[in-house]
Amino acid sequence: MKKFLLSITAIATLFTARADEGMWIPMLIGKNYDEMQRMGLKLTAEDLYSANHSSLKDAIVHFGGGCTGEMISPNGLLITNHHCGYGSIADLSTVENNYLENGFWAKSYQEELHAPGLSVKFLVRMEDVTEALERAGSKAGSNEEKKKKAIQKVKEEIEKKAGENGKYTAVVTPYFNGNQQILLVYQVFTDVRLVGTPPKSLGKYGGDTDNWMWPRHTADFSMFRVYADKNNNPAPYSRFNVPYKPKKFLPISTQGVKEADFAMVMGYPGRTNRYETSYGVDMAINEVNPSIVKIRDMRLSVMRNQMRKDAAVNLKLASSYARIANYWKYFIGQTEQLKRLHVIEAKQEQEKNFTSWAKATGNTEYAGLMNRYAKLYQDYRPYAKHVTYYGECFMGSGLARLAARTNALSKVYENKKYKPEEVNKQIAELRKARKEILKDFVPSVEQELLARTSEMFYKDVPQNQLPDFYQKFIFKQFGNSDWTKTFNDFANYVFLNTFLLDDVKFENFCSSPSPEKLNADPAIQYALSFVRNYEENYKPRQESYAAAKEALNQQYIKGLMEQNKGKLFYPDANSTMRITYGTVGGYSPQDAVTYKYYTNLDGLLAKYKPNDYEFDLPQDFLELCRKKDYGRYANAEGELVTCFITNNDITGGNSGSPVINAKGELIGLAFDGNWEAMSGDIAFDKQYKKTIVVDARFVLWLIDKYGGAANLINEMTIN
Repeated sequence: MKKFLLSITAIATLFTARADEGMWIPMLIGKNYDEMQRMGLKLTAEDLYSANHSSLKDAIVHFGGGCTGEMISPNGLLITNHHCGYGSIADLSTVENNYLENGFWAKSYQEELHAPGLSVKFLVRMEDVTEALERAGSKAGSNEEKKKKAIQKVKEEIEKKAGENGKYTAVVTPYFNGNQQILLVYQVFTDVRLVGTPPKSLGKYGGDTDNWMWPRHTADFSMFRVYADKNNNPAPYSRFNVPYKPKKFLPISTQGVKEADFAMVMGYPGRTNRYETSYGVDMAINEVNPSIVKIRDMRLSVMRNQMRKDAAVNLKLASSYARIANYWKYFIGQTEQLKRLHVIEAKQEQEKNFTSWAKATGNTEYAGLMNRYAKLYQDYRPYAKHVTYYGECFMGSGLARLAARTNALSKVYENKKYKPEEVNKQIAELRKARKEILKDFVPSVEQELLARTSEMFYKDVPQNQLPDFYQKFIFKQFGNSDWTKTFNDFANYVFLNTFLLDDVKFENFCSSPSPEKLNADPAIQYALSFVRNYEENYKPRQESYAAAKEALNQQYIKGLMEQNKGKLFYPDANSTMRITYGTVGGYSPQDAVTYKYYTNLDGLLAKYKPNDYEFDLPQDFLELCRKKDYGRYANAEGELVTCFITNNDITGGNSGSPVINAKGELIGLAFDGNWEAMSGDIAFDKQYKKTIVVDARFVLWLIDKYGGAANLINEMTIN
C-alpha cells in the first residue's frame, strides 16, 4: 500500500470548498483566508489563530464537554446557550429557589453560584504530529501489532511532554479518520459559577415544538464566570479564587446584522459523518434512526406524563428530558431530510465514480473498496437493531443501568481466587454509580420505564436474540395474555424486592456483600441477563464491525483525497475547535414560502399562550414588553430583533458558539439548526442549511432591562 501523509500543504489542495460549508482547523485557516477576506473579513489570519499571541481562539472555550462558550469581559465572564447551562442551572435549583423556572441574576461576585462538576477548557495550541507517529510506525517494521504499540508509545510521550507535568491537558487527536494526527493542548478550569440566566420560559421558549425550527424567538443564553487562583491558573473551587483574566475576550456589537453580512462561527462541533457511504446512510434511515425515535418517544411520554403533574418531578427530570428530546426530534428530522434529498442515491453515484476512477488508474485496492463495505454492512445489519435497543431501550431504564453496574462485581466472584480488595473496589464503584443515577431518579417514573423498556425490547428485537430472562423469569412468573399487565407486574415486583433502591438494604449489602445476595436480587438478575447476552453475542460483532468500518473509512477518505488532488478538503467534526464562515441571509424552504433572515419581539409575543407549557411568558416580562423601551438595542426600524440566521456550517457541540462579525465582534450565539437541513451531519445541503442565532442585542436587553444586571453590562465592551 502506498503511504499517504496528509501534510498541511496537502490539506490546502483538496476538495471543493464553499464559503458556507466546512468546519476548518484553526491553525490552518490561512488557507481559507483569501476567501474570507473577499467576503468581508477585516481581521488578519493571526487574529483568528495564533499559538504565540492572543487571538480569537483564546476567547473560546469547550463548555462542559458538550457545548461552546466565549469570554465577554476581562473578568472571566462567559456566555453560552441556556440549554448548555440547563443541567447546572437545574442542579442549583430547588423548589423554593427555582432558578431554572424563575431566572437568576447575580449583582455581585459574592452572589454567583458555584456549579459543581462543570468545567471549561481553553485551547492553548495545536501541532501536527502525523509525521512523528508515521515515522514511529515505519521503524517498527511490518508487524501490525508492533506498529500499533510503537505509535502508541510515541503518542503518549508527545502528550506527556506537552502536558508539562500536569500544567496542561494534552491529547493527540485523529482527523480525516486517522490520516492526520494533531496534538491539542488545553488548559482546564473547574471553578465555574453561575452568573445569570433568563427563566426557562424565555431560555427554552417554544420547547419541543419550536426545536430545530425557523422562525425562532428563543432567548437561548446563560452566563457563567471562570475563576482561577491568584496567579490566574486553574484551581479547585475555593472562596479565595478570583475571576480569571482571559488572554482575549469578545467585544459585543449593537450595530446588528443585515442581509449578506459576513458571519463567522468558532466552536467545538461534536460529530459529523460527511464521508459516510450509501450503505451507512441506508442503515441509518431504515434501522438505527427509526429505532432511536420509537424508543425515545416512549421514554419522553412516560416522563412527560408525570412532569406536568408535579413541579418537583418536573425540576428533577428537566435536564434529562431536554437531552433525550433534543435528539429524538433530531433523528426524526435527519431521516426525513435524508430521504427528501435522495442522499443514498447521491452517495451511490459518488461511490460509482470513485470505483470507476480506481479501476481507470489501476488501483485494485480502491477498486474493491465498495464491495468490502457492502459485505461488512450485510453481515452486521441483522444485529444493528439489537445494539441500538441495548443502548437506548434496555439502558433507558435507570434501575437497569444501575443494576448493570454490578456486572464487574459479579465477574470478580466468578473467580474463586478473588481478593477482598477487588470486591471493595467494585463496591466503591457501585456506590458512586448509585449516587449519580439516583440524582435524577423518580421511582414512579422509573418503574413505568422498566415495564415499558422490557416490553418494547421483547416485542421489537428478534426472538432468537433475546436474553433468557424473559422465558425463565418474566413469563414464568407473570405470564398473562395481556402483555402490558405482564410487564407492569414484573416491574412492580422488581421495585418491591431489589436492595438497590433501599438505602438501608443497600448499605447492608455493601457492608457484607456476597454472590448469593447478588444472584437473588431480581433487578440484578434482569440486568445481568441482558448484559451477558450482549457481551457474549453482540458486543464482539459490534466491535468487529466498528473496527473494520474505521479501517475502510480511513482508506476511503485517503482515496477520495487522491481522486480530488488540487481541491481543498476539510475533516469531519470531532469535538475539537473549528472555524466556519458564511453570511447572514434568509431562505425559501418550499414553493411560495420565503423566510426573512431575522425575527423580532412582536413575533415572540404573537406565539404567547397563557399557561401553555411551551409558550407561556412571565408577567413581568410581558409588562416590560408593553413599554417598548428598547434603547440602544433596537434596530434601525425600531424593532428589537430576537434571532437571525446565517449559512454557517455547524452541528451539535456548536451550541453556544459565538457568531462573530467581520470586525471580530460578537453579534449573537449559535443555538440550533433548521428542520429543512437536518441531514447536515451526513450530507451538507447548500440550499437549505442554516444556523439559528440569538441576537446579541436581545441578550443585552434582557440582561439590562429585564434582569436589571447593570453590573454585567458595565463589565462588557459594547460597541
